Amino acid sequence: MNVIEKLNSIQNKEMTAKENVEHFIKVIDEKNDSINAFVEKNYEAALKQAEKIDEKIANGEKVGCLSGLVFGIKANINVEDLIVSAASKTLENYKGSYNATVIEKILEEDGIIIGLTNMDEFAAGSSTETSMYGPTENPAAIGRIPGGSSGGSAAAIAAEMCDITLGSDTGGSIRNPASHCGVIGFKPTYGLVSRQGLLDLSMSLDQIGPFANDPSGIALALNTIVDYDSSECTSLHSDIDFTSVLEEKSLEGMKIAVCNDFIEVTDDKINKVVNKAIQKLVDAGAELVEVSFDHLELCLPTYYLINYVEFFSATRKYDGRDYGYRIEEVCGDEVLRRIKMGSLISQKEYSGKYYKKALQARSLIRNEINAMLENVDLIVGPTVPKLPHKIGEELTPMEMYAYDILTVIANLGGIPAGSIKAGEVEDIPVGLQIQAKPLDDLKIIKAMSVLSNL
Repeated sequence: MNVIEKLNSIQNKEMTAKENVEHFIKVIDEKNDSINAFVEKNYEAALKQAEKIDEKIANGEKVGCLSGLVFGIKANINVEDLIVSAASKTLENYKGSYNATVIEKILEEDGIIIGLTNMDEFAAGSSTETSMYGPTENPAAIGRIPGGSSGGSAAAIAAEMCDITLGSDTGGSIRNPASHCGVIGFKPTYGLVSRQGLLDLSMSLDQIGPFANDPSGIALALNTIVDYDSSECTSLHSDIDFTSVLEEKSLEGMKIAVCNDFIEVTDDKINKVVNKAIQKLVDAGAELVEVSFDHLELCLPTYYLINYVEFFSATRKYDGRDYGYRIEEVCGDEVLRRIKMGSLISQKEYSGKYYKKALQARSLIRNEINAMLENVDLIVGPTVPKLPHKIGEELTPMEMYAYDILTVIANLGGIPAGSIKAGEVEDIPVGLQIQAKPLDDLKIIKAMSVLSNL
């Protein structure tokens, strides 16, 4: 049963919202000690909310478009009365005093929050190993990382602990773990989803987005959280119905592109699996063309320079005075590295040399990705260039950053991008990344739907 079928069964009284919650509580209790996907549980409130939804349905009252569906939320998105720690000792006792805009929208549509999911500390990582709660296990490849920084959200879906989860994506933090865990992850166009209530890592790059096991879960989540928010300065207007393409089985008239520059930096075994998935899109009627990208080597340094400076700025509020601890005194190595680098680059004598040049490079990259998309509908290729490493295996910072080379482009360009399972290499999932023009998010959902319907 996919997510939209479950929604219909709840609304048609074939199952209850409470039964759905109780099922997931049982699964979480059975699996979470070994998976470590959830770091905060909200069982009592979830059951109470489910009972209210069931009562409305029984009385014939109108219910929301998520009625009874169960959500896990990344631990850097504010949920009232839950510990919103961003997996850092800095905020280990910080209880959310309000709901983020996305949470308000989920609750308004009768979605149910069952808990908060594990992540890399302050979203600074690609493996979910830097969390103060310990690493998250990859349910689809036991012993290996689930990816990051939204690893708990991806693992919760892979382990079937809830219907939908939310993560945040700064340079691939939704798509990277979606690829490693064999689930669907989606980063919307920058500005389509409100970031109000997100503990930001890099404000000009961050975007909240969903995970699910099928495209209908992604579409239902996006229909709820994609909306204009007057309290958020980057917010865009949109009236997209993401569920409108879920039955599509043809890509006739759609032009998709592969980029050899992306293929060249990716493991050959991953490319073979991804190419088979691309061929399925061609078999469904898409026209395949080739494009080139001349500035791939610029993407990682550009991304991390901007990330360092914006992260340094964002963390100045964690000074230990109003709440939490002073971040530099309790944080892990990667967070401290980014703070120190950001502090250095922000200094007047370095900002022109590094940060301003990074902004110029970003404009160059954005122009090139838009030029690549000018005459095509989608760019398709591998999500991550290498397989996930084993939990505890020591990587240098540059080896860790290399996971992001194919995903940071979408954040630098502000374009939508998603990852869907392409297949497996050595029993480890690998993802197909699909990217589109700004505000062409629906085309990605259409391609994912066609792939799932084949």
